[in-house]
Amino acid sequence: MAAQTFIAISELHPNFSHPKVAGIVIGKTDVRSFPDRKNIGEDRFTFSFTIKDSPDFFINVTSWGNDGYINGLSSSFSTGDCVIIENPLVTNKDPEKGDKFCPTTPSLYRLLVTEAHSQVSLCADMDAIDRLLPLIHLPVKDCADFYSLGDIMANGQSLDGTMINILAAVKSIGELKQFTTSDSRKGQRLEVKLFDDSVSSFPLVCWDREAIQLVQTLIPKETVLFIADAKISFDSFRNGMTASVNSKTIITVNPDTREASLLFSYAKEASESGVLDQDEKPEDMPVDSITDVYTVSQVKQKAQENPEVFFGITYGFISKLDLNSSVSKVIKTRCSRCKFQVTEDKQTCTNLLCPGRDQALASSTGFDLLVDITDHTGTLYSCALKSPVAEQTLGCTTEEFTSSTDDERTAMKWKFLLERCKIHVKILPSTKMRTGIRGLILACSVADPGEVKQHMSALLQRL
Repeated sequence: MAAQTFIAISELHPNFSHPKVAGIVIGKTDVRSFPDRKNIGEDRFTFSFTIKDSPDFFINVTSWGNDGYINGLSSSFSTGDCVIIENPLVTNKDPEKGDKFCPTTPSLYRLLVTEAHSQVSLCADMDAIDRLLPLIHLPVKDCADFYSLGDIMANGQSLDGTMINILAAVKSIGELKQFTTSDSRKGQRLEVKLFDDSVSSFPLVCWDREAIQLVQTLIPKETVLFIADAKISFDSFRNGMTASVNSKTIITVNPDTREASLLFSYAKEASESGVLDQDEKPEDMPVDSITDVYTVSQVKQKAQENPEVFFGITYGFISKLDLNSSVSKVIKTRCSRCKFQVTEDKQTCTNLLCPGRDQALASSTGFDLLVDITDHTGTLYSCALKSPVAEQTLGCTTEEFTSSTDDERTAMKWKFLLERCKIHVKILPSTKMRTGIRGLILACSVADPGEVKQHMSALLQRL
């Protein structure tokens, strides 16, 4: 098939007749409706998108029409698709009207698409597609013109209400929340946690379905974003700053820039070191408040059905408790700031990603064991048993354990291997465990036989 001839965005002019433009969609808004002034009682529908055809040029496109045409057109392509626009109306931008709500572009014009005169279709020209696809990774603003998350925090409320560019990595993607406004309009909200080498967690809020659909495809801790024209606000509820995506925002995923490459390397190292996990751990419930009882298989099933943190009680045996290893495998010293394992003779933390790596070492020493919990339905592997819960469970301090004999440690171990225990656990999702879950023991004691019988009967009735 012969290559098609397209007019470059940089060459567009209102005097052109029947222009044909090809570009990659780098941004897109939701469909909105407004009362039609000419036809009382009816609505007009509209949405906008932004296309790019070269590293330096991109343009906004707006389409108006009835419900069926606009929703059909909007659903026919997504951000990242290459499209061809035939016979759009090339008009001057009006910065005081609609254009002030659209992304800032270098073009003097904008394109208007209507059902009667224009056509938008997915591009099938492979030469054009090969030329356009790399453009999706080029930010629409100067790649060095951005705020770090640390800059935002340092400036604080002085940035309230401003539009800025942000370069950050994706830490986590929250759940989609649906809501209904006071005037019965339905809405949605999704929050993404960002991070960089200066701040470990910063909220980015998305309200539009198009933005939400884009961020839901991202891989946490493996994705860097250049967010052009994010709105910064002071959130009085959080008592801190937040960023939000709006109709002017363009998000570039994994930008092809040196700054993004450096941040990507940091994100990978931070993810592998476990530093990012430290401030994401929900607070533990008081043990007395934990009442839900589970078998091991029920714990695994609940974790698969709903991968969120939960708490429970299980009656089982500690089937693996390695107290006869060297003391260094039972008792460990960790940095108080990043929880990285260190040796007491070091003056500073050896973790290059520790936020206090240039400061004097602050550390804590305690039991740090991985144990297996088994009942008649299965085994929870590698559950963490740490100080101070470990001291209470084992009935000795780290100093007493260090000075104990092998026989005494063996007797301590078999006390739990032979007895059914009442174990309060916190279950967390984990990408590092082959089971997909991680258990943390909050309390463990030899169970009362009568209590075990009562709860086992209740469990059987629930099955």
